[in-house]
Amino acid sequence: MPAPCCTQQIIYSGRRTAPLADHADPAPEAVIFTSPSGGLLRHSNFYRRVWLPALTATALPGVHIHDWRHAGNVLIANAGADPRELMERMGHSTSRAALTYLHSTSARQRELAEAFLRCRPARRGVTSACSGSR
Repeated sequence: MPAPCCTQQIIYSGRRTAPLADHADPAPEAVIFTSPSGGLLRHSNFYRRVWLPALTATALPGVHIHDWRHAGNVLIANAGADPRELMERMGHSTSRAALTYLHSTSARQRELAEAFLRCRPARRGVTSACSGSR
């Protein structure tokens, strides 16, 4: 699977960017994130050496790596992705898994209620703002 658009650039601490192709093997099965020696990441080493210090530095105790995947996909869903697009993006084969990322927020519920009020059937002498089809 091709790297998602957000991994197409590598961000350095100096806020410079470089194309991912300058730093990664172009083979489809290539690993993007590797150990310092270029090998596969070992969960225990990454968790102890990188993840826990990052959580401490950002005051985010208890956040799991998968939480970032979930948060990113919720943002994509909120940006308008439908279940089929979420399924493709995440590599899921069923819509049930993709529905996990479609959350309703109070702000979205307000938007829906306001849209409903604008589109409700016209009262006598008042024209509906949503006449016609979409």
